[in-house]
Amino acid sequence: MGGMARTGNRSGRGAGAKDGVARARRPEVRLPQLVEYDGAGLEPDGDYDGVRFAGTDLADASGPGARFMDCELRECALDRAELVRARFIDSVLRGVRGVGTDLAGASLRDVEVLDARLGGVQLHGAVLERVLVRGGKIDYLNLRTARLKDVVFEGCVLSEPDFGEAQLVRVEFRDCVLKRADFSSVRMDSVDLRAVAELDIARGVERLAGAVISPSQLMELAPAFAAQIGVRVEA
Repeated sequence: MGGMARTGNRSGRGAGAKDGVARARRPEVRLPQLVEYDGAGLEPDGDYDGVRFAGTDLADASGPGARFMDCELRECALDRAELVRARFIDSVLRGVRGVGTDLAGASLRDVEVLDARLGGVQLHGAVLERVLVRGGKIDYLNLRTARLKDVVFEGCVLSEPDFGEAQLVRVEFRDCVLKRADFSSVRMDSVDLRAVAELDIARGVERLAGAVISPSQLMELAPAFAAQIGVRVEA
């Protein structure tokens, strides 16, 4: 196996609701009356308050350090958008799409990301607090050294996500697919993996201390756990 492990969820939709596991606090976003955005692109350190970006083409936009508060980004193109150190507060990103979006060092607090179709998103060093990622598909999500607290991944597909050296506190994965996830050197506290539809760990299976898994997942991960401690299993 070489450290790789794969499981499928057999315990049903309610697997993540058992007692004794700290639950993630979900965001409660209530957007005010929004003003339609009529500008072009973004501005470095721009301040966007109560703005709706509806179908806006933000491909190649440069907005490092920008602040989005009480905003909605709906079906926007974010290809190669530069949003390093951007801040998203009490905002909704719905149906956004793009490849190579740079959100390194960004801060997301009380944010919903719904039905996104993204690839190669750079969120290394980012801080996510009370964030819901629901639906859609994100390929090659880079969360290295990021800090996630009260984050829920629900009904989405994460293909080759990189959580290397990240810190995860009260993070839930519900009815989602994790393909070739990298948990190298990750730190976990109250991470609930029991309701994952498909759990495919490429690296870092030995770093699951602080996570909660189901009995069926334990059985399927047993060969990888045994390999980590040098145990041979033979009939």
